[in-house]
Amino acid sequence: MRRERTTPIGDRVGRMRSEYGAGREIEVLGIPRHPFLDAYHHLLTASWPRLISLALAVFLGANGLFAVGYFTCGGVEGARPGSFRDAFFFSIQTMATIGYGRMSPVSLGAHVLVALEAFSGLFALAFMTSLFFAKFARPSARVLFSEVVVVSDYDGVPSLMLRMANARANQIVEAQVHLSLVRDEVTAEGQRVRRVRDLALRRSQSPMFAISWTAIHPIDPGSPFYGSSAELCRESETDLIVTLIGFDESLSQTVHARHSYRPEAILFGRRFVDLFAFGESGVRTIDYRRFHDTEPGTLSWPSPGSTG
Repeated sequence: MRRERTTPIGDRVGRMRSEYGAGREIEVLGIPRHPFLDAYHHLLTASWPRLISLALAVFLGANGLFAVGYFTCGGVEGARPGSFRDAFFFSIQTMATIGYGRMSPVSLGAHVLVALEAFSGLFALAFMTSLFFAKFARPSARVLFSEVVVVSDYDGVPSLMLRMANARANQIVEAQVHLSLVRDEVTAEGQRVRRVRDLALRRSQSPMFAISWTAIHPIDPGSPFYGSSAELCRESETDLIVTLIGFDESLSQTVHARHSYRPEAILFGRRFVDLFAFGESGVRTIDYRRFHDTEPGTLSWPSPGSTG
């Protein structure tokens, strides 16, 4: 019977950095990394400047290697003897299947290199085409989140509030918002753990998200945020994570957006300024230049541990 060899995860060599919470980093040990197996995922999630720079570097590097081969074995008709530049540009013409007719392979070694490069070029073209198409076709939402979260009274109830705005001139239908509180807590056994708690919203769903949306969490005695303060948020490394998901009518696909807030972004006793006004023509307007602005607000906040 064949026995599978297993290795305890703690004995494996692996070290990487991961992000959790509101942009907090944690060093992960013991999980083996497979850069080649995850190469497509890394390329798909890379930024456009980084992806294009990497593609250009690979293109120039591959042509440089083939140019060394042509320069070494020779056999390229029309290329000047001892000219690496001609060998390099002949390689580019071969990989791109251009062929101006001025240079061509005549020796067996050059023909073999041309065959290998032609195959490599077709493979690279198919891979980059699929990668670029997948990256262009990825559904995405452009949601503007407020830079801060405010805690003040709303309809006479202490509430935690944040703003969202659809930065595109389209509509996200059946939008859903979820707000989570992440912080360090101490268990009954005295163990310090990082817990995630859901914060109920006054309205977590909307049939249409087109302009602006203020997510409001009423802070009643049953709320996990009840009795918090700026100092307690810092001590417990409190993070707020908000996610939005909905169906984009323009893309006909589901889109999502996520944002997180650190303790210093939670402002107590502040409220957002009003964005809506009426213009000279009587049409209601919204001023996104004041989207992140706040002003003093009332807060009937109970002291930590109180029951009132």
